[in-house]
Amino acid sequence: MRSKSAAALAGVSALALYSSVAVGSKYNLPEPQSVIAKDIYDQHIMLLWICLVIFIGVFGVMFYSVLKHRKSLGYKAANFHHSTAVEIVWTVIPCLILVVMAWPATKTVIAMKDTSSPDITIKATGYQWMWGYDYLQGEGEGISFFSKLSTPRSQIENKAPKGDNYLLEVDNHVVVPVGKKVRIILTANDVLHAWWVPALGIKQDAIPGFIRDTWFTADKPGIYRGQCAELCGKDHGYMPIVVEVMEAGEYSKWVAAKSSAVKTSMHVEN
Repeated sequence: MRSKSAAALAGVSALALYSSVAVGSKYNLPEPQSVIAKDIYDQHIMLLWICLVIFIGVFGVMFYSVLKHRKSLGYKAANFHHSTAVEIVWTVIPCLILVVMAWPATKTVIAMKDTSSPDITIKATGYQWMWGYDYLQGEGEGISFFSKLSTPRSQIENKAPKGDNYLLEVDNHVVVPVGKKVRIILTANDVLHAWWVPALGIKQDAIPGFIRDTWFTADKPGIYRGQCAELCGKDHGYMPIVVEVMEAGEYSKWVAAKSSAVKTSMHVEN
């Protein structure tokens, strides 16, 4: 009994250690920064552990059978007969595993589609090869701008060392307040694009002539980077997305400054 308890405790400890290390690993999903992203990350880890247990069980039995029951040791091939009970067991168990995997995934997918009652609505339009943003609702309503790659050409042409955020820099960030529900309405002006920010758990296609939407609520201030995730032409790799999350007070200052700049620009044009 003690050995079983120790083994269980060791397993739980190993899982906790793995999860904490994996969050910061470049080989895993980025650290989640929203409720949806956390759900995606937790389910990703859970499914990996389920797959690992199945892998060890199946291949463990297979290799044990090959090594311990081989012909050279005097064993003869088994002569199995039909067993309804066995067939029921190996049908029911995979079904139960699928239900365990599908139940939380379904709840997360439903939550991802719930874009109701947003605090801020932003329209994102994909172009070859940049993004256009229009703040349609909430604080900042009326703000519009384009967001283009700002990585220096010298880095792209290998005439200068690559920066820390190579090809993930833009001239205008999408700025939102922390803790607010942000709805992103997506479309495209030319070909298929996709708005993808992994840390926020967002990936939605932008389709010409159609309106799609998604949402997120950022947990803490910071800068979160993404990219266009649909092959959209020769400069597909030059369509980064940068979301900057600010505290409420800083966001209000940004809105005031941006609105003032827009009004000044309109006055100059007139």
